[in-house]
Amino acid sequence: MNTITLKPEKDKSLARRHPWIYANAIEHVEGKPAPGATVLIRAHDGRFLARASYSPVSQIRARVWSFDETEPIDHAFFKRRVQRAIAHRQTMVRDTGATRLIFGEADGLPGLIVDYYIADDESRRGQLVCQFMATGVEHWKEPIVKALIGTTGCPNVYERSDVSIRQKEGLEQITGVLAGDPPPATLIANEGGVRYHIDVERGHKTGFYVDQRDNRALVREYAGDRDVLNCFCYTGGFSLAALKGGAKRVVSIDSSGDALALARQNVTANGFDPQRAEWLDADAFKTLRRLHEEGERFDLIVLDPPKFAPSREHVDRAARAYKDINLTGFKLLRPGGLLFTYSCSGAIDADLFQKIVAGAAADAKVDARILKRLGAGVDHPLLTAFPEGEYLKGLLLQIA
Repeated sequence: MNTITLKPEKDKSLARRHPWIYANAIEHVEGKPAPGATVLIRAHDGRFLARASYSPVSQIRARVWSFDETEPIDHAFFKRRVQRAIAHRQTMVRDTGATRLIFGEADGLPGLIVDYYIADDESRRGQLVCQFMATGVEHWKEPIVKALIGTTGCPNVYERSDVSIRQKEGLEQITGVLAGDPPPATLIANEGGVRYHIDVERGHKTGFYVDQRDNRALVREYAGDRDVLNCFCYTGGFSLAALKGGAKRVVSIDSSGDALALARQNVTANGFDPQRAEWLDADAFKTLRRLHEEGERFDLIVLDPPKFAPSREHVDRAARAYKDINLTGFKLLRPGGLLFTYSCSGAIDADLFQKIVAGAAADAKVDARILKRLGAGVDHPLLTAFPEGEYLKGLLLQIA
């Protein structure tokens, strides 16, 4: 079998069960494994370490399937992994029509994301949406899709592998129907009593920010009788949660007219008073500064920007951007106001993000208290051996 032998002392991360093998850790490759092929990983002294998928062009040269020497990597393996992942969600996730069924490395399926939507209408149509982001899961796509359909009973599978990380794996970006019928133009899913339009084919990620479910619920809990500002609102996830929670007024900012059009449809779908919701098609950075200059003030602000740091080379620039929006956010809060602030940049860890926010509070000359550290829901589990999986981090702060 194709075998990768590591350099001396390069087996320590695997001993801690970290699932990635970088190219610079490899001493030599025995055989000619094709992209996505299963390879044995051995220590410099020949000891078995893992079975992994091979990616000949990526800096992450191999991703671990199993640390069990006796476990074959075959159709039955993927069926077991899919069933295990879905069983976890069935016991842990409640009151939502939007669930992350598979979260890559945390579910033993590196590079695979699967979200599951259930329509909030008489059809109860199910829709699976997949992202195959590594050569291993790309190679095993057919049995994975078969296992997903068999386990969920949902026949409709759509692929949203239009992500830039595939280029690093030597894969083209692709989208399309993998099984069943094409998705509807928009699918309405119910989350905690709020109905959200989801554009599976053209929306961000798989059509919706499933990872922010718990945080939307928290905004809903605190929004009552408050003036709310939601920046980078997309289709209005946090805005709708605030309206559901009884906010007096919600001002939402995004630079995508299409996203705001869907957000307005969401207001109608939920029967909310449109007079309580103001939608600004504008640059969030400039608009935050303008609102401050005009003397606007809010009781609750949500800052959920896109990924500012796609890689470590962008950390310094991203840090400045995060500080900029948080600085103005603090200035826009009334005394006692709440700030929900997030980063989805994997290259910005939780400690650095907190330092950036602390610096913004200091420059704004406010005393800010951290009430809660925020992250993704239980359908986005984190491996203790794989801190890289914690891409979403957030803080709930209150100023004096």
